[in-house]
Amino acid sequence: MSIAIPVSGFCNALPKCVMRLPKWSALIIAAMSFSSSAFAAGVDSRAYTCDGLHSLVAANRFVFVNYPSFMDFVVANSSYCSGGEIIQLRSVPTSDNPECLVNRCRNRSGSN
Repeated sequence: MSIAIPVSGFCNALPKCVMRLPKWSALIIAAMSFSSSAFAAGVDSRAYTCDGLHSLVAANRFVFVNYPSFMDFVVANSSYCSGGEIIQLRSVPTSDNPECLVNRCRNRSGSN
């Protein structure tokens, strides 16, 4: 399933000027439109306790952690990874734990 988005400025016939996007693109666009500006820039893991960060991820399904040595999405479970990715445990510092374990997606090949 895909959604149609008109590409403006290229032609007048709408059916000929439609870009097809995968279904997951609509989910990303919807998530971005409903997210607060604080989450759009990411969260600083050090502003949360380890349990608080886990609760935030569970409630939102995924959260971008904006920490200089991490800067990646933390996910609730593997269903938020793409087909070529698997869950990897990583640690981020929180206010009560310098090595709070969180889930992130990584390529099966281990390249990211």
